[in-house]
Amino acid sequence: MPNIIHSDTTASISELKKNPMATVNAGAGSPVAILNHNQPAFYCVPAELYEQMLEYIDEEELAKLVTKRSKQALHDVDLDSYL
Repeated sequence: MPNIIHSDTTASISELKKNPMATVNAGAGSPVAILNHNQPAFYCVPAELYEQMLEYIDEEELAKLVTKRSKQALHDVDLDSYL
């Protein structure tokens, strides 16, 4: 079954085992698709890009929460009454 490879750079699992850092560096900061029998098994993502991806996901989740909460009614609260 054909798969779409979401990377411009590919390497085999054997290449990854021989020299992991060379495989990561081959992507020049972008993901490297690791192939097993010419099918993508996983993507090797540099640490900096992975951190950016996590930040993006977090921002998207926060944006959804803000959108959801922006539709809620506002309530006046007297903070002095809780002291």
